[in-house]
Amino acid sequence: MEKKEYIALIEENGMIVERMLSRIHQYPSQSVGYSRQQLMVLVDLMTVGRSKLKEIAHRQGMPTPNLCIMFRKLESDGLVVRTVDDQDRRNTWYALTPHGKKITNQFKEGVFNTITEFCKYLSAADEKKLTECLYNINKILKQMEEINA
Repeated sequence: MEKKEYIALIEENGMIVERMLSRIHQYPSQSVGYSRQQLMVLVDLMTVGRSKLKEIAHRQGMPTPNLCIMFRKLESDGLVVRTVDDQDRRNTWYALTPHGKKITNQFKEGVFNTITEFCKYLSAADEKKLTECLYNINKILKQMEEINA
């Protein structure tokens, strides 16, 4: 297989996955009342834990000022808490509150249910093949991410 072929497949699969994720996240995000982007930041915090603004911005691929504005809203809604680092007052840490964890879990449950609904017509054989492929893709993408970090 030529490089051009797998690059084209990565691009095509990326677009398909992006369209699916947009549809998958659309329904649960509407039910909890926050945008997909806001919810993905909450999921990031739940996954990684307490983080600095720059770290979150890097992981989410968004400008720090935009994230700062988003955090003002999330903080005023009681979903995140902001604390200043006692050792270095220039650093600010963000973490989920118990209410933020509740909203994030509701969103994740909604995503799980939506994906389950999307996949209900897969045969057991196709489900097994897809799972194996996704494990392999995940492993390779993590390697690529580490090398290019």
